[in-house]
Amino acid sequence: MGTELRLEARGLSKTYGGSLALKDAGLAIAPGEIHALVGQNGCGKSTLVKILTGYHAPDPGGSISIDGTGLSLPVRWSEASAAGVSVVHQDLGLLDHLTVAENIGVGGYEHSRTTRRINWRAQENIARTVLDRLRVPIDPSAPVASLSPTRRAEVAIARALRDLQSGRGLVVLDEATRALPREELDRFHGLLRRVVAEGTSILMVSHNLEEVLRFADRVTVLRDGEVAAGTLATKGLAEHDLARHMLGRTVDAVAREERDFTGVPVVATVSGLTARGLGDLALEIRRGEVVGLTGLPGTGFESVPRLVAGVERARVGTLTTGRRTVDLSRADVSDCLKAGVALVPEKRIVEGLALELSIRDNIAIPNIRHRGWPWFVGRRWQDSTAAEAITRLGIRTRSSQTLTRELSGGNQQKVLLAKWLSVAPDVIVLHEPTQAVDVGARADILRSIREAASRGLGVLLVSIEPTDLVDACDRILVVGRDGRVQTLRTHEPDDVLEAVYDEPAPTGPAPTGPTADVRDDRSTGTEGR
Repeated sequence: MGTELRLEARGLSKTYGGSLALKDAGLAIAPGEIHALVGQNGCGKSTLVKILTGYHAPDPGGSISIDGTGLSLPVRWSEASAAGVSVVHQDLGLLDHLTVAENIGVGGYEHSRTTRRINWRAQENIARTVLDRLRVPIDPSAPVASLSPTRRAEVAIARALRDLQSGRGLVVLDEATRALPREELDRFHGLLRRVVAEGTSILMVSHNLEEVLRFADRVTVLRDGEVAAGTLATKGLAEHDLARHMLGRTVDAVAREERDFTGVPVVATVSGLTARGLGDLALEIRRGEVVGLTGLPGTGFESVPRLVAGVERARVGTLTTGRRTVDLSRADVSDCLKAGVALVPEKRIVEGLALELSIRDNIAIPNIRHRGWPWFVGRRWQDSTAAEAITRLGIRTRSSQTLTRELSGGNQQKVLLAKWLSVAPDVIVLHEPTQAVDVGARADILRSIREAASRGLGVLLVSIEPTDLVDACDRILVVGRDGRVQTLRTHEPDDVLEAVYDEPAPTGPAPTGPTADVRDDRSTGTEGR
């Protein structure tokens, strides 16, 4: 059977200081298939991939073979690469200051055997050949910095396939589609389908279960370092089936009861918000309400979190809360915080957390200036605040003293949420709050958002994920291509997708019932243009 498989891994284990991170794990990938590897953070996915690519040495007793030929353990990368294994990492590993051809050549430039000088003409021809083979219309001389996210991913795939014979090899995509906009995923996966149609295999490591079920042929699920389900055919599977394998239990749905906000006080109003790509947006948030905001990239909705939180300045626009009115063309973060608006940013690593500080210290940072004295900051309040957050948000940690960098992505996101809830805002703005977190953490985060709203907090949740929006939001605003805003009240993700992609809005009487209340807000009312 080994000769029938592109990759066969058996009995792989890995022990770190007495702790077993991976136990007797295996993987079987056929030629010409997209095979997904999923599991919660900490389940062993990264350890398994690092063993396959030679970064980690496994414990004795396992085996790895490519096309029936065994690899030495620990894997030597030169041997794995010669056997046709290549990796596209989450950050794609591209160098913005180089051209497409230069990036494709990294690690294997064509050069003169005598002078060792790089043959740039030959290198450009190689890049053009592999791009043509993939039917990717990119100029090899174009700077990578000028490319869209999808084109960048295509360049990374081209580099991975540079030295492979057609129909051979295994490409490992390690969360490589995470940065791609939703509307470009289909095009990128079309490219992957062309690759596997030739016989090349793809191992897709992903948190995105929707992506896995749409594009992978089979899936292996890891849980607590072991294979919970191996080589499952994705046809006929649902997200809750995968989630049950990943967690060992059924994921409880995020409870979202229908609520009537008629007469409930408004905690924040945004008027006339105009910035690059965004024109004259108005919205209001009532006490205890979770309002969603979405649209196609380029409609400007994705800039709203930074604009209303004072991170970026609008051309014009006003934020009004019960505390004060802020001119958003002149405001900064401090002004918006004083108005009671806090932002949980999209990029938690770059903009949200100090990874070298503890959970306690991260949560305390926004409050330090307002507690204690300049020469002394007490620890008791920091300990109690962190302990409450750990309990309330279900942060999995040994202690509040654990460094944030040691946490999984989902737990880091919970710390970031706790950090800004600790300032007791009137409104919290969340930008892609479940990005790159596993299914269990996603449910915890959305549940925490609903719970915070139930205590009277106003919430603006800005996301491209329709499932997050329908699970958490009482009302969803969709910014259309022309800047007009459509308001949805629905439990169906497909309703959100139809509105985002400009399907015609209902023209007759509004639908009735708990699962659909769709209307189009034009220039009248508080929302719309």
